[in-house]
Amino acid sequence: MSTSLVTHHSPIAHAAYHDLLASLRDEVAAEIRGTPTRIERRGRVYWYDTYRVGSDVKKTYIGDDGEALRARMRRIETLREGRDSRRRNRSRLIRLLRAEGFLGIDAATAGLLNAMASAGVFRLGGTVVGTHAFRLYEGELGVRFAFDQTAQTGDIDIASFERLSIALDETVSRPLAAVLEDFSFEPAPSFDRNKTWRWKQARNETFVEFLTPSFTAAEELRPLPALGVYAQSLHYLNYLLAEPIYAAVTYRDGVLVQIPRPERFAIHKLIVADRRLEGRDRLKAVKDRLQAEFLVNVLWTDRPDDLRDALEDALSRGKRWRERITASIERLPGLQATIGTHL
Repeated sequence: MSTSLVTHHSPIAHAAYHDLLASLRDEVAAEIRGTPTRIERRGRVYWYDTYRVGSDVKKTYIGDDGEALRARMRRIETLREGRDSRRRNRSRLIRLLRAEGFLGIDAATAGLLNAMASAGVFRLGGTVVGTHAFRLYEGELGVRFAFDQTAQTGDIDIASFERLSIALDETVSRPLAAVLEDFSFEPAPSFDRNKTWRWKQARNETFVEFLTPSFTAAEELRPLPALGVYAQSLHYLNYLLAEPIYAAVTYRDGVLVQIPRPERFAIHKLIVADRRLEGRDRLKAVKDRLQAEFLVNVLWTDRPDDLRDALEDALSRGKRWRERITASIERLPGLQATIGTHL
């Protein structure tokens, strides 16, 4: 994966992607059935769609409080009226992006992400991490990927905070085991058969894995009640998942998912690359470093303040964090002149 030359999509493609993303976010408000209700839990504010079904009052999580969401909710009626035209326009935008050389994600993966989105995975805090998140920065950053950068693992990693999953007090509309079964995934063997966190596709070596941050010394399986699955807890993941952003998958008329902020993804990859040298995934460390280097090169030019803030945040978290970041940068001489000077 060469990082020496970064090329960008045309302004037309970049604008089309962000129009697509904005339209998908509009659908979140357009789908509200009843009255938006503000609920505060543990100092955080969440919005729910409150409506009646017969004599029962139902609540569906809309999203975290924010000016962008509040502005959309103020336009609910207008957004509801324009749903069909927006759907057709999104399909047109996706055709434009493909004509502009936008790679996106392969159809099989996109189909599965679409099914997960329909079940509520990303609405309820799920975040795409790993190589598929890296691919989705094509739209967010407006960068072109070279052919060798499109080579990727088939694994799909979904991460979420356990505390958020509990706080939302809602579950996916369809069990994820059933969603995954539709795509020929079966539970992978685990030390505890009652705590499934990993599924394997029967016809190949593709895995879907669920992850969550570890806030203790142990990295153990933890429940994600909103998603109805268990997840493997990992150190450093809380840094990656802070303040995720929305991304648009160019499939059908678009799929709205969450991914980590690109600057946090880049720094986290430097940490993970060094950590993998201690285990059986040493070969994956090379891919991690190359993805980090590519993003750092893009961000250093386009979003230097975001990159500096993310680096300073990681470095402030302790000696071990600094050691891992430094060790990976020492293996990437090209980064010494950029973020290496801030260590």
